[in-house]
Amino acid sequence: MSGVSGMSGRPSRPGTGSGPGSPSTPGTGSGPASSYAHGTSTTVLLGDTIGQNLDRAVAAWPDREALVDVPSGRRWTYARFGADVDRLAHALLAGGVAKGDRVGIWAVNCAEWVLVQYATARIGAIMVNINPAYRTHEVEYVLNQAGISVLFASLSHRTSDYRAMVEQVRRRCPQLRETVYFGDPSWDALLRRGTPDPYEDLRTRQSELSCDDPINIQYTSGTTGFPKGATLSHHNILNNGYFVGESIAYSERDRICVPVPFYHCFGMVMGNLAATSHGACIVIPAPSFDPKATLEAVQQERCTSLYGVPTMFIAELNLPGFADYDLSSLRTGIMAGSPCPVEVMKRVVAEMNMAQVSICYGMTETSPVSTQTRRDDDLEHRTGTVGRVLPHIEVKVVDPVDGVTRPRGVPGELCTRGYSVMLGYWNEPEKTAEVIDAGRWMHTGDLAVMREDGYVEIVGRIKDMIIRGGENIYPREVEEFLYGHPGIRDVQVVGIPHDTYGEEVLACVIPADPADPLTLEGLRAYCEGRLAHYKIPSRLQILDAFPMTVSGKVRKVELREKYAF
Repeated sequence: MSGVSGMSGRPSRPGTGSGPGSPSTPGTGSGPASSYAHGTSTTVLLGDTIGQNLDRAVAAWPDREALVDVPSGRRWTYARFGADVDRLAHALLAGGVAKGDRVGIWAVNCAEWVLVQYATARIGAIMVNINPAYRTHEVEYVLNQAGISVLFASLSHRTSDYRAMVEQVRRRCPQLRETVYFGDPSWDALLRRGTPDPYEDLRTRQSELSCDDPINIQYTSGTTGFPKGATLSHHNILNNGYFVGESIAYSERDRICVPVPFYHCFGMVMGNLAATSHGACIVIPAPSFDPKATLEAVQQERCTSLYGVPTMFIAELNLPGFADYDLSSLRTGIMAGSPCPVEVMKRVVAEMNMAQVSICYGMTETSPVSTQTRRDDDLEHRTGTVGRVLPHIEVKVVDPVDGVTRPRGVPGELCTRGYSVMLGYWNEPEKTAEVIDAGRWMHTGDLAVMREDGYVEIVGRIKDMIIRGGENIYPREVEEFLYGHPGIRDVQVVGIPHDTYGEEVLACVIPADPADPLTLEGLRAYCEGRLAHYKIPSRLQILDAFPMTVSGKVRKVELREKYAF
């Protein structure tokens, strides 16, 4: 099978077993099985720092490609990548960056982003990911809340002039002492600080690091108030990237096309760390998502794996000339961020050659992945569930009110525990206590059902659940039904206020043919007799596109606010 290797092809590490295990099955008894599963495994957790793990990859595969930046045409073997990471790490040390200092990165996808990720990990600095879509007031908040002393940034992207925006806020950010721009003389000047040899200071610093040290802060895109900085350790994100890669059998022969943003866990953990922990190659198709550039990169670089949220795959499948691209090198990939419609999954498998595509579920606070489908799962499990628990992680479904574990098949809040749970929100212990309980369970806020076989279905967010006249409606169920309508290309269902019922169901639809849009009467007729009456949309909004976050998630809160009239 393409992409599968024996353990002899991996960097050596003690205690490695045969591979990821499967969730434990609850003991049989007189009562129903509880919604709890534990990812038992004979493969031990990695005890490395990110720098140590990269050293293993460089030693094992020095001449294999580690990174390809397609837009600039630049390539790195593992040997060159390791040397350039060390050079940047030494330059940061020479500039006075101490262990635990916060180094911000506000940029779109590029090779420099990846170098900064590994160089900061090398010296124990905490890299702070900043959303490229942030405006000045949001950037100012993050710079001050995290106490960022050095900032790496793109010069500009689309309508954003990052240099001008930094200049607007830097006087109000007293801890920011230096800004380095990619593609600018400031980047070259930084690199000149460090001498290529010896790296005695770097070796000394690395000897002081622990895998449990905080290494990354990722700001969650909250819908109210300021974002919170999820603080993650080497142990959190290195192991999560490694086991995600194990689940789809990554090896040094894999080439991973990563069109999802690096600032998010999907890009930097499931992409970059999954790659380097297996000796695979990271392929950057474009600074931000572009369906044409993505397919061209897969074809040109003979990628074996492709990442994306469902809307990205939909855009690729509907690109003019899609059938002309040679995607025969693909075997796997990851789809995450939101549920995948059945028809989209069928096309991804059949037309993109991704027979082993995997669905992942998680959140920033859990590094991010907690559950994942496996390579041999059938279509129903890949579209109807978000997989089963990963090795060394526990999940359970509890009553959102009293916290008691529900029987399998009964909805409740999904909680997760294990190595992947964040250290906490940066400098916000009260906010941390709201989501991580005394038993170290992370409360996700997602409504889920655990099946008898341990696979998990996400039925909605607690805050997204629609309550119409006392009836609970899960938007995911209605959306999945409506995806079967031939006139619907994409759909999002939200609850909006209603004087009598409390809430009513609004379907926001992107039509398959804009020249022949759907009507509310036609939509309701399609649903009659097939959906319970209270689940049938009473409102319809035709849209050209959905409001999206940079990471590709639909902003349902914006849909609710805009059409709540």
